[in-house]
Amino acid sequence: MGDVEFRAHWPVPLGTPANLLGNARWLRRMRRMVTRFTGLPVMASDVRDIGYASWVVPVRLVIGMVPPGATLHQRDGMTILTVLTYRHGNFGPEFLGPLRRLFPSPWQSNWRLYLHVPPEREGDEQDHVVLFLRNLFDSALYALGTRLATDVMASQHARPFEHRRTRDGMATRIDNRDGAAMALDTRDAPPELPAEFARFFDSWEQAVSWLTLQDAAIARVCDEPRVAISTIDLPIEPASILPQRAIEYVPGALLERWGATQAPFCFAVPSVHFRALSDRLLPRG
Repeated sequence: MGDVEFRAHWPVPLGTPANLLGNARWLRRMRRMVTRFTGLPVMASDVRDIGYASWVVPVRLVIGMVPPGATLHQRDGMTILTVLTYRHGNFGPEFLGPLRRLFPSPWQSNWRLYLHVPPEREGDEQDHVVLFLRNLFDSALYALGTRLATDVMASQHARPFEHRRTRDGMATRIDNRDGAAMALDTRDAPPELPAEFARFFDSWEQAVSWLTLQDAAIARVCDEPRVAISTIDLPIEPASILPQRAIEYVPGALLERWGATQAPFCFAVPSVHFRALSDRLLPRG
């Protein structure tokens, strides 16, 4: 993943101990020992104002981030990169029920590639698995908490971080001061499939349905050469998806390095009930 060190963008009196905790390998190892027997609680959030921005990028520019044994979904040497940004709604353990309302609602931006996972048997449905590249929060507490609690999200704290629904679109500004940055303004627009996505999809409807369908996510573990996997419930209804058009886009250093230099293919989802169901390390090798 590359971005292995945690940095909270807080003043030194607060930021220094937060950074020490976020980078403490012994804490992660202790948590793994405990959750090997207890498991992690299902986490839930009533997510809203979900903005998707996607690019077709050269495989050669991103292949170095793909762990051994994983295969990118690709056509003609090209693959799809997506930045998914949204506002959480009381992100916390599902078992708390109504008490989950006490939990905050941070902004999160999730950067991912899509993997090719063939069905195990003919006639089975294909799994839809993404590879997490970055997970950014506007909240240092959530960035630190998710980093310590799970192996699949080596979360980072981004500031400034702005994501809001405007009168006729969305406005997003993200900068974690280490290259994972983006400025994007979108407007509601008629559905239109960009030409570069035609190699993957036959229509706008097929594209947005496929890009929002997700069963699981994997990520490289930041402190040892292994991969973690998390299963996810994200039941987005295709009929709820709103077409949008990018009217301003400024990529940061990482997006430029990965080939995401042109205006992205954009759409939005008003809301969905999200659940993170499990998190575990995959066997070595």
